[in-house]
Amino acid sequence: MVHDRQQPIRTAGFVVMNDGFSGWDWAVVIGYMLLTTWFGHRMSGRQANIKDFFLGGKTLPWWSVSGSMIATEISALTFIGVPGMVYGMSGDWTYLQWGLGSIIARFAVAFWLVPHYYEKEIYSPYDFIGNRLGEGGRRLVTGLFSLGSILGQSVRVLVTSIILQVVTGLDARLCIVVIGVIAVVWTFMGGMRTVIWTDVMQFVLFIFGGLLALILLVYHIGWSEIVQLNRVVIEGREVDKMRWLDLSSVFEQPGFRYTLWVGLLAMPFQNFTAFGVDQLNTQRLFCCGRVSDARKAMCWSSVSILITVLMLAVGAGLFAWYQKFPPEADLAAQFAENANFVFPSWIVDEVPTGLRGLILAGAFAAAISSLDSILAALSQTSLSIVYGRARMEEEGGGEEMVRKSRVAVCLWGGMLTLAGLGLWWVYFQNKDSDLIGLAFGMVAYTYGPLLGVLMAALLPWKISTGGLVAGTFVSVGLVAWFRPELIIVLESLGWQGFAASLIDTRPKLASEWFFPLNAALTYACGLIGAKMKQ
Repeated sequence: MVHDRQQPIRTAGFVVMNDGFSGWDWAVVIGYMLLTTWFGHRMSGRQANIKDFFLGGKTLPWWSVSGSMIATEISALTFIGVPGMVYGMSGDWTYLQWGLGSIIARFAVAFWLVPHYYEKEIYSPYDFIGNRLGEGGRRLVTGLFSLGSILGQSVRVLVTSIILQVVTGLDARLCIVVIGVIAVVWTFMGGMRTVIWTDVMQFVLFIFGGLLALILLVYHIGWSEIVQLNRVVIEGREVDKMRWLDLSSVFEQPGFRYTLWVGLLAMPFQNFTAFGVDQLNTQRLFCCGRVSDARKAMCWSSVSILITVLMLAVGAGLFAWYQKFPPEADLAAQFAENANFVFPSWIVDEVPTGLRGLILAGAFAAAISSLDSILAALSQTSLSIVYGRARMEEEGGGEEMVRKSRVAVCLWGGMLTLAGLGLWWVYFQNKDSDLIGLAFGMVAYTYGPLLGVLMAALLPWKISTGGLVAGTFVSVGLVAWFRPELIIVLESLGWQGFAASLIDTRPKLASEWFFPLNAALTYACGLIGAKMKQ
C-alpha cells in the first residue's frame, strides 16, 4: 500500500491519478484484453447462419448462460457506481433491498414465461408478442426495446469512460469513442457465442477484483474498524452507513427510492421486464437447448445479489479508508463533487502494481461485455423488423444474413457511442453523480410500456394495438415530465421559464413506481381501444 500519495493531476475539472498507473499495469490491461479477444475468437465457432450468430446454435450450457446474465447485469456500473453510492455522505446499504424484488422476478420469469418462449422457434420475446398480437405489436415492442437500450446502455458507456479518465487522463469524449469501437469489435467477431464466453471470463475476474479490493481494505483497516468508521454523525444525528433496511412509507417520502416497499412492490415489475422482455437478457435464455436449462440459468442468476453485497462492502471499506487516511485537498474536492471517482482512484493510488492493472482490466472488460451484449440484441431485433420474420428464417441459413447482422452491429455501435456522448454532455456538465439512479431512470421510459404489451400478449382479453401505442406515448410523456432529463435539455436550450413551470407543477414520485404504473396504463389503453372499436 502507498501511504505517501503522489500529487494528483487535475485535468478538465477532474482529478487524474494516471502517474500511479505503471507500465506493468498497462501490460496487464492490454494482455488481458488481448487474451479475452483471442479466447472469444476461439470459442466463437463457425457463424454459418443467423441461428449460430444470434443464439449460439442453442447449444450453450446453462451455467455459462447464467454467468453471462450476471456479468451483463453487474458490469462496471455496479463495480464503480455501488461503492461510489455508499461512499457519498447520504449513502448506505439500503440499495440491497431491491435485490429481493429481483429474485422474485427471476423465478416468475423462469417458471411462467420461459415455457411460453420455448413453444416455438423464436429469437426474441418480440417474436412471441408478434405471434400473439400481430406485426403491429411486434414492431411496437421492438421500437421500445431499441429506445430503452440506447438510453440505458449509454449509462454503462458513461461509467466505463470514468475508468479510462481516471487511469489515462484522456478526454471523456475520446474514452467513450474507444469504448464503442472495442464493443463493436467483440460483437462483430463471433456473435452470441463469443459474447457469452467472454462474459464468463469477465464474471470470474469481476468477482476476483471485488474480493481483492475488500481483502486489502480489511487487511489494512480491520472489519470491526470499518464498521465503526461507518457510523457517522450527519446534521446532528448518528447514521449507520451500513444499514440495509428502510421501512419508510412511500407516502411519507415519495421521492425516496431505496425502501423495502419499492423493492417488494415496484422492483419486481422492473426486473420481470429486464429478464423477461428486454432482449439484452432474454437472448441468452434462447441460447439454451431446453426449457429446463433456460430455467436453471435464470434462477441461478439470482446469486448476483451476493456480488452486490460484495461491492456494498467495498464501498463501506472505501469510506472507512478515507476517514483514516484523508485524501489530498484536490482529490477530496473531486470525491465530494462526484463519488464515482472514489473506487477507481483508490485502485490506482493504493493497490500494488500489477494487481491494480488486473482489477481495472476486469472492470473495463466487464463494461465492454455488457455493451457487446446489447449490440448483438439490437442487431437481431432491428433485422427482424427490416426484413420480417419470414425472410429472416428463409435467408438465415446462409452467410449473407450474418454479414448484414454485422453491419447492423456497426450501425448500432455508432448510435450507442453518440448516445454516450450526449449523456456525458447532459449529466457531467450538470455534475450528476448518481449513476445507479440514472441507470434505472433511463429504462423507466420504456420498461412500463414493454411490460404492458407483454401482458396484452399473455392475457386472454381482446386488445387494440392502436390503444397500446397511445398508452405508450402517454407513459413516456409522464416519465419525461417527472424525470430531470427534459428539464436539463430545456434549460440548456435557454427555455428556463418553461422548465421552471414544469418543475413547479409536477408532483414528487420516484422513477421506480413508473414500472408498474405505466404497465397498467399501457394495458388499460389497449383494453379501452378494443372496446371503442366494438
